Amino acid sequence: MTTLAEENYLKAILKLSQNTKNLVSTNAIAHELNTKASSVTEMIKKLTDKKFLIYKKYKGVYLSEIGYKNAIDIIRKHRLWEYFLVYKMKFEWDEVHDIAEQLEHIKSQKLINSLDKYLGMPKFDPHGEPIPSQEGLFPKSISTPLSNYPLKSIGQVVGLCEDQSSFLNHLDHLSIAIGSTLRITRKIEFDKSIEIEINNQQVNISHEVAKNILIKDL
Repeated sequence: MTTLAEENYLKAILKLSQNTKNLVSTNAIAHELNTKASSVTEMIKKLTDKKFLIYKKYKGVYLSEIGYKNAIDIIRKHRLWEYFLVYKMKFEWDEVHDIAEQLEHIKSQKLINSLDKYLGMPKFDPHGEPIPSQEGLFPKSISTPLSNYPLKSIGQVVGLCEDQSSFLNHLDHLSIAIGSTLRITRKIEFDKSIEIEINNQQVNISHEVAKNILIKDL
């Protein structure tokens, strides 16, 4: 049995491990969870004792098989609840993250599997993030960050790498959503920003925003 705090650590370590080929460091975990390195060290010891983590001295940690399974289960619950809140309860996509953070710790697998069936077994959440199956498998998605997309090409928004409310509010202001079609009309070398055409309007997108928007060819 895992505690709420332990589940938050497992999820954070999984997220960090997907962005690096190295082991996940104590400092990286502390930064991700906005906590002290000493607290992380203590939790790492607990999770290692429970066989959820493998710890390599002076190098960092990685998830064990059971730790990975638990982390995937938490992500599955989180994204299913976000889907439910947006498409069934009619919440805005920038409102659901914090609520799903609470709901993801529900232990009942019967409830989550029933929720999955009720929703029609969706493959992606409202932000375009893949929802793992009951077996822990992720659906395949071929996408590219908008920042890397070629000039003059046309693509469709299929996912986001960030789900903070401030970021989602900004996308709403730009009229960008999952499913939006856009064309890259200009790339500015000076600051790596880009200009896109969307809904017959020209919009400037910063590099920071563009790298967090995932698109695919039409």
